[in-house]
Amino acid sequence: MSDLSVTTDGHLAFAHYILHIAGVAKDGSKAEMNFRLTDCLQKTKGKWLIAHDEHVSFPVDLTTGKADLLSKP
Repeated sequence: MSDLSVTTDGHLAFAHYILHIAGVAKDGSKAEMNFRLTDCLQKTKGKWLIAHDEHVSFPVDLTTGKADLLSKP
């Protein structure tokens, strides 16, 4: 996780960050990607709870219009 940014008013919070994942499939092929996540949380009875599931987005190569899964932040 990198580039974490949290904005809050004390009751609602939005967290934005870049996540890098890498792994190996059962067939041995490797995969990795970077993507941006946004979480919305709400403080309820003193606890921060997820108010909206994650929103995931990938950077776009403006030349091709396709997702750029290995773009570096």
